[in-house]
Amino acid sequence: MAFAHKGRATKFITDTIIQLDSTSKFPRITAKLKKSKRTSTAKNDTIPKVIAGDTIKKDTSKKRNASGRINFTSDTGKRGTLLDTNRRAGPDTSKNGSNLDTDIKEVADSSFNDMKTSISYRIGNARVTYGDFELDAEYIRIDRKNHLIYASGLRDKRTGRYIGRPISKQGKDSPITSDSLLFNYETKKGLIYNPFTEQDGNYISHGEAKKLNEDEVAYHNIIFSACDKPSKGETPDYGIVITRGIGEKKRIISGPAYLEIEGVPIPIGIPFGFFPKPNTRASGIMLPTFGEDATLGFFLRDFGYYIGLSDYADLTNLGTYYSNGSYEVSSSLNYMNRYKYNGNLTLAYSSHNYGLAGDPPHKDFHVNWQHSQNPNASPGSTFSASVNAGTSSFYQNNPASTGYNLQQLTQNNLRSSISYSRTWAGTPFNLTTSIDHSQDLTNKTVSLTLPNVNFSMTSINPFDSKDHVDEQKWYQKITVAYNMTATNTLTNIPESQLFKGETLTKRMQNGIQHQIPLGLSLNVLKYFQFNINANYTERWYFQSINRHYARADSLATDTLPGFKRAGNYNLSTGLSTKLYWTPTFKNGKLKAIRHVITPNISFSYSPDYSSLDRPYNRIIVSNATVPYPVIYQRYSIFSNSPFGYPQGGTQAGLNFSVDNTLEAKFRPKSTDTSQTEKKVQLLQSLSFSTFYNFAADSFKLTPISLSGHTALFGDKVNVSFGGSFDPYVTKVYDTIANGRVFAYPRRFNRYTWMDGKIPKLTNFNFSVSGTLNPAAFHPSANNNNNVMPGAYNPNLPNTAANVTEAQRQSLALLNSDPSAYVDFNIPWNLVINYNFSYGDNYVTSSHVNTVMLSGDFSLTPKWKIQFNTNYDLQARQLSSATSFAIYRDLHCWDLSINWLPFGFYKSYNITLKVKSDILQALKLSKRSDYTSNANFNNY
Repeated sequence: MAFAHKGRATKFITDTIIQLDSTSKFPRITAKLKKSKRTSTAKNDTIPKVIAGDTIKKDTSKKRNASGRINFTSDTGKRGTLLDTNRRAGPDTSKNGSNLDTDIKEVADSSFNDMKTSISYRIGNARVTYGDFELDAEYIRIDRKNHLIYASGLRDKRTGRYIGRPISKQGKDSPITSDSLLFNYETKKGLIYNPFTEQDGNYISHGEAKKLNEDEVAYHNIIFSACDKPSKGETPDYGIVITRGIGEKKRIISGPAYLEIEGVPIPIGIPFGFFPKPNTRASGIMLPTFGEDATLGFFLRDFGYYIGLSDYADLTNLGTYYSNGSYEVSSSLNYMNRYKYNGNLTLAYSSHNYGLAGDPPHKDFHVNWQHSQNPNASPGSTFSASVNAGTSSFYQNNPASTGYNLQQLTQNNLRSSISYSRTWAGTPFNLTTSIDHSQDLTNKTVSLTLPNVNFSMTSINPFDSKDHVDEQKWYQKITVAYNMTATNTLTNIPESQLFKGETLTKRMQNGIQHQIPLGLSLNVLKYFQFNINANYTERWYFQSINRHYARADSLATDTLPGFKRAGNYNLSTGLSTKLYWTPTFKNGKLKAIRHVITPNISFSYSPDYSSLDRPYNRIIVSNATVPYPVIYQRYSIFSNSPFGYPQGGTQAGLNFSVDNTLEAKFRPKSTDTSQTEKKVQLLQSLSFSTFYNFAADSFKLTPISLSGHTALFGDKVNVSFGGSFDPYVTKVYDTIANGRVFAYPRRFNRYTWMDGKIPKLTNFNFSVSGTLNPAAFHPSANNNNNVMPGAYNPNLPNTAANVTEAQRQSLALLNSDPSAYVDFNIPWNLVINYNFSYGDNYVTSSHVNTVMLSGDFSLTPKWKIQFNTNYDLQARQLSSATSFAIYRDLHCWDLSINWLPFGFYKSYNITLKVKSDILQALKLSKRSDYTSNANFNNY
């Protein structure tokens, strides 16, 4: 079903036949074929006596009879028959055809030729090619004398539909579908009625087109739109009606034009215009949006210029200006080299006058760079970048730059990393370098690593022989590895001091750390695993500190250059095994339960590195005089160094741990044809651990830790928990200070079980998280038997290395703007996160009990509602970050409503916009920003 569009009147195409031959401008078929010489591709064909006044309407009534013939009815009412020639093809046999005419190749179900007029007729799935011109239609007439080709569809008598519309194509141009056309194959000129063509998501339909030459087409009353309904034979939801225009390869130059929505003309027009019709990226001006900000005044937002640098990169420059003098500018570079890399770099700067007139403006900047490399582009080496850095107040002062995204407005940290890694095939060595950035937006501090280098060697067996045939000897199982890390860091530097010269010269900390682990693992008595490990750590530093008391109570710290080193080692040995207990059940669905217990006991030793005989440990005493007391302090010259320093007393003790897993096996149902037993994980892990230090003088046993996790409902919901128990007796006493009574705990070197009590639970945490949707309950069966090379394989791990190129590009687009993606294929989705934590220090106790719910559901196939909230069960109140979003898919339009009902960021935003990127200026927006709240500037 399609619509005709001419003179702005629209109706069903089944009722509209454009009669090109009914005008005097086009040649008619000779009226008296009976007396003329003619040839036919069928021997017994009978040609209609009169085909005069040939029009689409009169020639389109064809019907196959039982013998396979096609009956034609002329305007005289006389009927003849023409045998179906089963798409006979070949050059026309007309004697009047020129040498150029013989280049025309024809195919059709039926065909016949008039020798006198040099006119050929092709009916039924007809196809004509001439040079780079291709034409398919139900009816084609070739006038070789005048070098004209006429094509149209035919009306099917049984259905009344107009079938076989002409589809024409010349060279590399996009195909054009039309109701009918007349084409001069020598001059390459022609007329097209009710055309339809598409290029890069832009659609031209309806009206008339006249082909002037190979590069230009004249348009009359056509509709230019980004709505794809014309491809389905329907009128677009919206479009720009071009009453007069010239179409070139890369653009349409328009005369008077106006907007039409749902077939209704909008009384707003333009006298002329340029509409892009590119096959490559084109540069151009980006129109702004208008509005008012409650604090900054009226604005022109996001006006700028788009530059199509090449097929691999483009640059978008945007600016926003407010009536109170504030402004924002940004430049975004997108680049992509298929199968190699892709990325985006955005630089933004702003100046806002949120204070009183004359106050200095708030100036902010921000840098965002995302770069990813295809793993197959350079085997053995990868480069990636994720940079998100700027001033701490950027997101609060520039809420519109992120579309008032709540997650970005409320974030507390920014992190960045630029890394390069290299592995050498056939060797155990690999290298990783990175530049890292961490920023605390609340405290306005920055930490930098410039750079971090890691060179490592995976474990090797230095005493093993590659050509051994017998089982490995014990010494051949010895493993050795190496890891070197070099770093240069700045830690917690205030933003205001980051770019000062002395920050980089005096506050930079650097060092190199070497680690050499040795290991040996053996099977003992068949069921036990015995291992011995030794680890040596060497630290090299190029600066150290010296502390002294400048006055009686004033501590000074000096940084001294020079090479210093420190080393430490530790030893450990362990023994582990697995114990199985499998009770079985004869009746019922439950067949068996398997309990696996994994005990582990190990001994570790580490010498004391805190004594003053170590050169890096020192003690200072103040030069106190009355009335000041004597003050002393122990410190290490490597305090605050990147890799720390050897510390702590002697460690010589036993580590105990036990892990438990629980699994159930169920009998298959009688209706199950496969009779496969079902296994269910009841408890994936439950662990207890503690450490007993023989070298300690008291409190030798550390707190007993507990941890565990499992999954429910077929791994759809994850449950995890953990806590710790204090094994020592602790009593609470009262004390008086400043006229008030305070309680304080005192710990005794006595175990609780000695008094008949169990250890006290001092902290506990419990969390439940899961994502529920129909896909989780009804997963599709994985079948990779017919997976083509390079296609997505559902059985491969879900990692970046396994995605296809199309998926990689979609992910890059999604990462750049996650809020722009709404999945209507999932009818509902629910994300649950429940957290409970408890702490008890014997004097006071505290607990947190919150539940976070987020998700969406499709009210209809075109309505999607999203929600995000956090409920505090203890305070019995919703979080101020509660938000709702409503999306309506209007085919080629998008309606979105975002609403934050309460809290500091209380706001709403309603936007109706065109989906197409090229017509983004067509949108309506109503917004109430949180900047209008009374306390917006009080932060």
